[in-house]
Amino acid sequence: MPRGTLEVVLVSAKGLDGSDFLSSVDPYVILTYRAQEHKSTVKEGAGSSPQWDEIFLFTVSDSASELNLKIMDKDHFSKDDFLGEAIISIDAVVEEGSIPETSYNVVKDEEYRGEIKVALAFTPELERYDDQGYNAEESYGGWTESNRDI
Repeated sequence: MPRGTLEVVLVSAKGLDGSDFLSSVDPYVILTYRAQEHKSTVKEGAGSSPQWDEIFLFTVSDSASELNLKIMDKDHFSKDDFLGEAIISIDAVVEEGSIPETSYNVVKDEEYRGEIKVALAFTPELERYDDQGYNAEESYGGWTESNRDI
């Protein structure tokens, strides 16, 4: 997989099931790609159809191919509730360059729990070349370079 930057536009969600009977859902999303993690703002009182319109950037540098979106409900007096998650393959966006706003199923315990809408874009890292035209990151020396002046 090429190196580059993955841009994730967290747009909205709908149909989210909350587990709090007495209060509305205050959703937020934890976005994870490998060891990189971002957290959206908490949409207090947004209920089952929050709107975020937030952008997050991840560095892509190896063969990991999944973006995990964990949807949580912020609770003030107890541990936050896990509402569900969506796992998105990034293979298509790396190949195509971008994927417009798309809805992905939110799942918890193998059951449908709503939808989350995101847009994705991938910008490949430009390869750097030295003044002889060699890829600077892949040039480790060798016969061609050591015998250049002969």
